Amino acid sequence: MALLTLSCSVTKNTADTKDMSYIYNPSKNIFTPYISVYNQDAETSLLSIGVLKGDLYFTEANPEGISKASVLVSVRLFDNTLDGALADTARYKNDIPQADVSGLYVFSIPLKTYEGKSYTAEVKVIDLIRQRTLQAFVDFDRTGKYSGLNYRIRDHFTKKEIYSHVMKRDEYINVLCPSLQPDTLWLFYYKPVTEKPPAPSTILPEVTLAPDPERIVPIPYSDTLPMMFPAEGIYLLSPDSLIREGLVIFNFGPDHPSMTSPETMIPPLAYIATPEEMDTLLTAEKPKLALDNFWLQRTGSIERSKELIRIYYNRTLFSNYYFSSYKAGWLTDRGMIYIMYGPPDKVYKNVEGESWGYKRPPVKSRWGSRYTFEDQYLWFNFRKEKNIFSENDFVLNRAGTPVSYWDIAVARWREGKVFRLDNPEELQ
Repeated sequence: MALLTLSCSVTKNTADTKDMSYIYNPSKNIFTPYISVYNQDAETSLLSIGVLKGDLYFTEANPEGISKASVLVSVRLFDNTLDGALADTARYKNDIPQADVSGLYVFSIPLKTYEGKSYTAEVKVIDLIRQRTLQAFVDFDRTGKYSGLNYRIRDHFTKKEIYSHVMKRDEYINVLCPSLQPDTLWLFYYKPVTEKPPAPSTILPEVTLAPDPERIVPIPYSDTLPMMFPAEGIYLLSPDSLIREGLVIFNFGPDHPSMTSPETMIPPLAYIATPEEMDTLLTAEKPKLALDNFWLQRTGSIERSKELIRIYYNRTLFSNYYFSSYKAGWLTDRGMIYIMYGPPDKVYKNVEGESWGYKRPPVKSRWGSRYTFEDQYLWFNFRKEKNIFSENDFVLNRAGTPVSYWDIAVARWREGKVFRLDNPEELQ
């Protein structure tokens, strides 16, 4: 499975070239691409980048007078098993007529790869007309013949390739694994993780999946067999009943990644609601009315409630978009921090994990007759975990952040305010 991290290039006023906080700031992204990796043969991985038609900028300001978009894609592939040595590069420029794009325009880029290697692909998608750049980092491993990267997914009805592994009920797909051509695929079904993570100041083990699948079902293999995944949870497809490696499909519910119904909007309130309030909300005969009343009690105003709801659920949506792993993004440690504190002001990444920094009120110091202000940050450190379902699993090191101001953050949300750590009044 490939891990995708997005960013958009911006002009920064500081010299901190290692800061990657822009990758989790949706206001700085102009594209929402779909990216997948497929092992085409023993020495080639095909990197596919799908850009939505609505994200492309078309103009007739060209010699032909035809409505076109102009996009440059640049890829650098790094070998993580050789300390990040450059393994391959690619560069494509496409002038895309609007008439040729229906819903998704796909760039397919072959890259030289080898079994047993771990890679990071740096992808840049540049809108040459608007002069805006989206940057993406895709981590993937070539782990052998059972790897999930040896499979392709296509829509059963249109036969178009699908680049997401998140499916909804009543979506029918075909699974293709031409390098294996097994007689049988074994389906392992795991129930979804629905428990929220503990607060940052609480040192408890991560809520994870049950080690054994709920069900194991043999499926006769055919690349034309329509497959649908009706229940929420995790589906692992493997050609061997004894091997827990293969294609992973997720069903995170009908609204994922957005949240539009009261039934899906209520559970994320667990970060700011009391257990008693959650029981009332989850058992309400009229969930929409109960949800509206919860927010009105926070603010006392319909207009303020609307603004608070917009911010809270936008953060929930982008948590699902950025951080979903084997569980929905809002249920992960990173999703929890993102919802409560907002996009981080600093992000540092390496192969072992990520560190997020939130700016605290500046510290004023005096030297003679001069005053200086020093920026200070509250840091959350996330460790990357290896598991068979996702390359996007990061766990918070709770012992590394003994003071997180979590209780103050919860209190501010309950008062109808968006918590801001860099406001000195918030920490009173």
